[in-house]
Amino acid sequence: MAKQINIFIENRPGRLESITGILSENNINIRAFTIQDRGDFGLIKLIVDKPQQAHLILADRGLACALKDVLAISIPDKPGNLHRLTKILSQQNVNIVDTYGFVLEPGSKGVCCLEIQTDDDRFSRLQDLLAEEGFEILEDQQLYEL
Repeated sequence: MAKQINIFIENRPGRLESITGILSENNINIRAFTIQDRGDFGLIKLIVDKPQQAHLILADRGLACALKDVLAISIPDKPGNLHRLTKILSQQNVNIVDTYGFVLEPGSKGVCCLEIQTDDDRFSRLQDLLAEEGFEILEDQQLYEL
């Protein structure tokens, strides 16, 4: 399963620049990101091309960070497809803890990254069901190389 890095940082000028600088110095490419404001602190979520390495480097620099599993799904960029995906997940009683998405090719393909709660048996069935419904689950390297 693909990994994202969650980084808990103080919400002040220069903190994001310090993180992007560390990653840049180590030749780690950011593929996608999201930032959530939590008042005095923020939560940055990153998809990078070398998540294990990035996690170790950031942690060594004293940043509070964690690797999280994400289900990365390629979705045709057409109206209603996100609804189709969320409907399948809802019908399978899968809890979506967190999600974000981006378009790779307008009118063609997007990606939805989901942090979900489900057991291993249900997850395996879910992967099969999503494939049957025309969604492609991206392997970790596929996501990191987008």
